[in-house]
Amino acid sequence: MVIRYLPRSSSVRTAALAIGALVLLSTPVAAAEVPAEPAPPRPLPAYSSALLDRPGVQVRPGPGGPSVPDGVSALSWLVADARTGEVLAARNAHRPLPPASTLKSLFALTALPHLDADKKHLVTEHELDRVGEGSSMVGVAPGRRYRVADLWRGVFLSSGNDAVHVLAGLNGGWHRTVEQMRAKARELGANDTHVVSPDGYDAAGQVSSAYDLAVFGKAGLADPEFARYCSTRVAPFPAGGWSYPIQNTNRLLTGADGVAPYPGVLGVKNGYTSNAGSTLISAARRDGRTLVVTVMNPQAGGGHAVYEEARSLLDWGFAAAGHVRPVGSLLPAAKASARTAPGPAHAAVAQSVVGTPDEDSDWPAVLLVGAGAVAVLGGIVVAVRRRATVARRTDAGVELTE
Repeated sequence: MVIRYLPRSSSVRTAALAIGALVLLSTPVAAAEVPAEPAPPRPLPAYSSALLDRPGVQVRPGPGGPSVPDGVSALSWLVADARTGEVLAARNAHRPLPPASTLKSLFALTALPHLDADKKHLVTEHELDRVGEGSSMVGVAPGRRYRVADLWRGVFLSSGNDAVHVLAGLNGGWHRTVEQMRAKARELGANDTHVVSPDGYDAAGQVSSAYDLAVFGKAGLADPEFARYCSTRVAPFPAGGWSYPIQNTNRLLTGADGVAPYPGVLGVKNGYTSNAGSTLISAARRDGRTLVVTVMNPQAGGGHAVYEEARSLLDWGFAAAGHVRPVGSLLPAAKASARTAPGPAHAAVAQSVVGTPDEDSDWPAVLLVGAGAVAVLGGIVVAVRRRATVARRTDAGVELTE
């Protein structure tokens, strides 16, 4: 032990040192210099939604992944997993195009929950006044009484615009139904769709997209009532004391007109107008996986090309399962982000993703710096107390130094 004699002013120097340390601690430089373990990196999202905004074909094949089929001439198409919403591949996914009767899928999603299937309704002449010229019809006649369920079969099987007009009237009217359909589209994240005519009849400004139609197909398959209607091949339609059979116009479902039925097909809805060309929402299940495919306006191959192009895309989708990484999601943005939250399932994907990660939060660093500051402050307090003890002894003219 060494004994030194110091002047009484050393207590002033001690206090100055303590105050200086506190001042340094409060500056950004001192805070940055506090040693702290860096926050762990956040996993990147499994895909970038921006991919689906790009024109052309978007696909991310992995090892052993099959090539997207050649010869798909549709202006827009999309293949997705109907359970998870993951988009496996697409072309011009958000291109706005007239949807024709595939828009009836959105009409059903909107009105089905509001209408009692067993309710009977007497149709009036006025309800059929505004059915567009050249519309597809199931044969609804004024003066006859129909169950709501019969009218829905007329919508799904015969694509009957007459049935849509009656059901829209029961749903609160044509204009109210338009507003409800627009709101439903926004709720589902289908932001490319603008509804003017609920039956899909060509109207100025009415558009949808392959992406949005797939969203409607996915949502419809999750509704047991919708799924039952859209997968019905043949059903009787009442005609005042008797009935006649109506057959689903989706040829992948029925195998009509020389189109081979697709194994495991579930529906969903087809359409055609001279302006829209052929459009189709199709879904099929195989080996526990359900895919939804949308095809809009094939440019080659004749009137049945929409079915054959959907067939080739379904075949590709089932073969590609597990061999491609998703290029987007059918889920609304918030739900899609929740599905890609940090977790073991995304650890491998995070090594080779496309897209920009979210900005890292500053809070982990702030908390770590704060913890370091508390530790340093604690050290200063100990030092100040110790020096205070020394200072008291200095009053006697002695400081002890180890």
